[in-house]
Amino acid sequence: MTAPAESQHWDLQVRPRMMRYGVWVVAVVIVAIHVAVSLLLTIRSSGVVFRTYDQVAVVVLGVIVAGSLVVLTTRARVRVGESGMSVRNALGERLIPWSQVVDVSFPPGKRWARLELPDDEYLPLVAIQSVDKERAVVAMRTLRELVGRYRPTPGTPG
Repeated sequence: MTAPAESQHWDLQVRPRMMRYGVWVVAVVIVAIHVAVSLLLTIRSSGVVFRTYDQVAVVVLGVIVAGSLVVLTTRARVRVGESGMSVRNALGERLIPWSQVVDVSFPPGKRWARLELPDDEYLPLVAIQSVDKERAVVAMRTLRELVGRYRPTPGTPG
């Protein structure tokens, strides 16, 4: 697997939509909870002395947690081009050459599509999610068309 080239032309680029909205809502709630907790630290004496910097630290912790959540979950992307499929999920990006692509599928009851690889392995395509409904259907149709166009047929050199 190689790192994808940024200057390459991509025939299809897919990113999730609904997950990004949901993650932003959750991030705002996390920060709001941390702000509320920091304000509640000084209301009643519990025998522990909380200072202003403790309250600020609680809020900063909430911002760090929310920011990490947003960064890790909104990175998902699938790009398809002549050189293969570039799949970026939470922590990494991989360029899968067409010779390694077996199929793409959306198993019933699953949240996102997956890229079938040789030896019964698969790679989740988090960018194509069931909650995106019609967008996911269009993305899968286009993706299957491009897989049919680019994937070498069995018996031909890759």
